[in-house]
Amino acid sequence: MRKVISFMHISLDGFTATTKNEMNWIHVDDEIFDYAGDRTNVADTAVYGRVTWEMMDAYWPTAADQPGAGKHEREHSAWYKRVEKIVLSDTLKDAKKDKTRFFGSGDVVENIKALKQQPGGEIVLFGSPGAVHSLMEHQLIDEFWLFVNPILLGDGNPMFKGITEKVKLKLITSKAFSSGVVCLHYERITN
Repeated sequence: MRKVISFMHISLDGFTATTKNEMNWIHVDDEIFDYAGDRTNVADTAVYGRVTWEMMDAYWPTAADQPGAGKHEREHSAWYKRVEKIVLSDTLKDAKKDKTRFFGSGDVVENIKALKQQPGGEIVLFGSPGAVHSLMEHQLIDEFWLFVNPILLGDGNPMFKGITEKVKLKLITSKAFSSGVVCLHYERITN
């Protein structure tokens, strides 16, 4: 069975964005890109919420073609164009786009369950706190890669919200970066 893996930047106090949805406090550099890229490169499907997908789709298809594009832009742009994209959105559920499928809220659970049963590589979920909340509610996320930024926001959009049952996790790896960001890789314990 394929795994759904969530990649998320969070503050030390567990928020994904400020109350104004600002994310300018997130630290990303080549060291983090290389570390995350080693994992995303084995995935052949990406899941996004609508807002994150619109932001990604506006940038990544042509990022490698921009003047001064670096190694990360070239590699991630190629990966983005190659993989299947799943967008969780009620407003775009009837949209059509190459290598992109749109799932409305009424069919997300069954479609993600079916996707996990199909042959293929890992399924990565980038950012998209609303999509994370939706998939967590139905225990459809198998692993969490939490990039904990050394900042306390005090308030904002929480990473973990609406959990009605305990979710046991096992720490697989932790990696401290020179920036002070720490990646915590957890696997959900299913028994």
